Amino acid sequence: MKKIHKYIRVAGALLMIAGVSCTKLDQKLYSVVPQSEFWQTPAQIAAGVAPAYAQLTNIAWGNNNVFPMQESSSDEMIVPSRGNDWADAGHWDALWKHTWAPTGNFLDPAWQDIFNGISKCNFILSTVNSLSPVPASLASINAEVKTLRAFYYFQAMDLFGNVPLTGGANVNPDSVTNSSRKDVFNFIESELKASLPGLSSTGDNTTYGKVTKYFSYALLARMYLNAQVYTGTVRWTDCMLYCDSVLAGPYKLMTNYFDNFSPNNDGSTENIFVVPFDHTNIGGMSWEMFTLHYQSVPAFGLTSTPYNGFSSTSDFYNNFDTSSTYTTTGANTYRTFKDMRAGQYLVGQQFTTPFTYPQNQNVLFSTTNTSIEAVDQQTGLLLAFNPTFPAFSSGAGSFRLCGARNIKYFPQSGTAGNQNNDMALLRLSEVMLTKAEAELRAGQVTDALQLVNQVRERAYSGDVSHDWTSGQLTLPNLLAERARELAWEMVRRQDLIRYEVASGMPYFSAARSPEKLQDVMDGHLYIFPIPSLEITANAKLVQNPGYH
Repeated sequence: MKKIHKYIRVAGALLMIAGVSCTKLDQKLYSVVPQSEFWQTPAQIAAGVAPAYAQLTNIAWGNNNVFPMQESSSDEMIVPSRGNDWADAGHWDALWKHTWAPTGNFLDPAWQDIFNGISKCNFILSTVNSLSPVPASLASINAEVKTLRAFYYFQAMDLFGNVPLTGGANVNPDSVTNSSRKDVFNFIESELKASLPGLSSTGDNTTYGKVTKYFSYALLARMYLNAQVYTGTVRWTDCMLYCDSVLAGPYKLMTNYFDNFSPNNDGSTENIFVVPFDHTNIGGMSWEMFTLHYQSVPAFGLTSTPYNGFSSTSDFYNNFDTSSTYTTTGANTYRTFKDMRAGQYLVGQQFTTPFTYPQNQNVLFSTTNTSIEAVDQQTGLLLAFNPTFPAFSSGAGSFRLCGARNIKYFPQSGTAGNQNNDMALLRLSEVMLTKAEAELRAGQVTDALQLVNQVRERAYSGDVSHDWTSGQLTLPNLLAERARELAWEMVRRQDLIRYEVASGMPYFSAARSPEKLQDVMDGHLYIFPIPSLEITANAKLVQNPGYH
C-alpha cells in the first residue's frame, strides 16, 4: 500500500515541468506534458494533488509545529528542561504552563505549515479549474482537494480560532482579515458536505493515505463533538449521525492495538486516515528520537542517539491500568500488561537486551543478571524512568530519567528517526468513543456501552471481565478511556477544553504538577494568539482576545 503513496509523492515533483510549453510548434516533446493534457489519467491526477498531501507530514509530526502545540499544552506530554537540553528559549515551558505569547517561536512554524497546505490546495484548485477542456474527473478532483483543504482549515480553527479564509490562488494573503471562529467552522462544514458526493466510498489500498467519504464523516463527527467550543452551540445529534456513517463502513478494530502504529501499520483495518512515512522515501517521522533516552540505542537497535525529550507525567500515566501477568525464565522476569495500551509507556528499569514487538507482551521487568541493566553513562545511574517530576527544569542527574517515555509508534531497528510507521490521524476507535460521549451528553444512550466495551475488550485481549456496567458509563470515565486509547494522537487538548466548556470545571485550565498554576478561566487560552510575525506581514489581521 505504501508503494502507491510513494509513487504519488515522487510523481508530484513532475508538476514543476507540467506547465512548460514548447517553442517549436511542429515538434512533440514527450518529456514535457502541458497542463491541459496532464490531468487525465489516475496517475497524473494523483501526481497533481500530491503537493497538497505532502504538507501533511509537517502537521502529523514535528518538533516545532502543530503536534507539540496540541500535545504539550495538554496534560499528556511534557518536554522539561534537562539542564541545557530542551531549554529552547522557554517555549516548552510556555506550552506546559500556558504562558505563551504572540512572539512564541512555535506559533509561526505551525501557522505556516497549516497555511502552506491551504495555499497548495488553492493553487491546485485554481490550476485544474482553469483548464480547457476541463478534465473528465474535475468534480472528483475538486472534492478531494477541497476536503483536504477543509482539514487544514480545521487545524487552523482549532488552534488559532479566528483565522483568514483565503479562497483562491490569486488572493493576496496579506490583504485578508480574520473570519470569526464560527464562520470558519461553517465554511469547513459546508465544504466537507458539498464535497461528499465526489469522494470515494472505498476504504482499501487504493485510497490509502487519501481522503474519502469516511475521512469526511470522521472529521465532521470530531467537529460536531467540539461544536460547543467552536460555535457556542451543541451538535450532539449531528455528531452521532456522522459517527454512524463511519461505523457502517468497512473499518474494523485490529486485534492488537499496536498494529495500528507499528513500522508495518499500512495493513491496519482500523486507521481511517494516515499520513504515510517511509524510511527511504518519505522522511520526517522521528517519534523514537524525541521520546527515548540517550542510552536507549541498544534496546531498540537505533543507529544514533535519541534526544531524551518528550515524556508524560505520573498524573497522566496513572490513567492506565498497569496490572500485569508475570513469567520467569532463568534470571529474567517478564510482564504482559492486561490492558495492552499500558505497554506504550516505558517506566522503571530499562535493559540493554532487544525490546521486542508488540510492546505490551513479554516485556523484561527485572533480572538477577545485573550486566544487562542499562545505565545512564553520563551520570552512572541505573536507567530507570520515573514518571514523577519534582520540577519542570533541573540539572540534576536523576532528572534526566524523569518522565514516562512513549513508544506507541514502535521504534524501528536500524533507523535514527525517519521511521516507516505511518501516523494515524483518524481511527475507528476514536469514532466509537466519540459516539458514546455524544449519546451520553445528549441523554440518548443506545449503543454507547456496547461501543466502549468493544474498545475495552480489544484492549484486554478479549477479556470481557473488564467491560463496563451501565453505572460506569460516565463522562469522567469516558475522558479517562480516551486518554488510554488516544494518547498522543492530538485530541487530548480538544478533549480537556470540551469538558471544561461543557461543565465549567477547569479540566484544561487546572493547576498541575510540576509548576503549572491554574489559568484565569476567561477562555482566551482555548486558542493560541495569532503569531506576531503574521500580523506584521498583514496589518489587516486582528489579534485574538486576551493577547497583545
